[in-house]
Amino acid sequence: MPIFWLTEELDFPDPDLAGEEGILAVGGDLSISRLLLAYKIGLYPWFNPEDPIIWWCPDPRFVIFPDEIKVSKSMRPYFNQKKFKVTFDQDFEGVIDGCQQTPRKGQTGSTWLTDDMKSSFMELHKMGICHSVEVWKDDELVGGLYGNSMGKCFYGESMFSKVSNASKFGVITLAKKLKEKKFRLIDCQQPTDHLVSLGARGIPRKEFLSILKENEEEETKIGNWNDWLNG
Repeated sequence: MPIFWLTEELDFPDPDLAGEEGILAVGGDLSISRLLLAYKIGLYPWFNPEDPIIWWCPDPRFVIFPDEIKVSKSMRPYFNQKKFKVTFDQDFEGVIDGCQQTPRKGQTGSTWLTDDMKSSFMELHKMGICHSVEVWKDDELVGGLYGNSMGKCFYGESMFSKVSNASKFGVITLAKKLKEKKFRLIDCQQPTDHLVSLGARGIPRKEFLSILKENEEEETKIGNWNDWLNG
């Protein structure tokens, strides 16, 4: 499959044209309008700071269906004993800073989350589209994750943990809350053992894109999520 070079025009090739590795296009920018279009149609940016922007749509696509979230035997005591407290959209900057300091598996060199990407996600958060999940222990932020939400899909971007199982606790809590709100899926982008242990699995790209197409009819919950999910 060819790799497409983007121009200043706000447009992407058909995501189903991405190659086996998942790369569809190179170039463009991290403007809010381009990011919103990318996530809507199933793309996400992932690149080393010294490289041009690379836009991905892997096949299969790794997702968590909220009603398939797994709580392992080892995780149950964390919930039974309420070892962590979870909030939403209470410290977005703290979460994204934590993620920025944690390189993705397989990423070489400096952190994948560049300052430009961080700035764009911060702006999306101010718009009420990008949300954070904070995991606290004794009033200290010990883990969390963040991602964009459109319709009934949550597009997870990154997570971090300072203590064992903190990010797992956050993902499980989020999945249970989103199940109550009848969300279709949590996009995990690419597989990790960490996510597999939580019930994430790969689905064909065509199936993923079909879900996103149907999702366009859903209303997006804009704004701070803490009261909405904890109410």
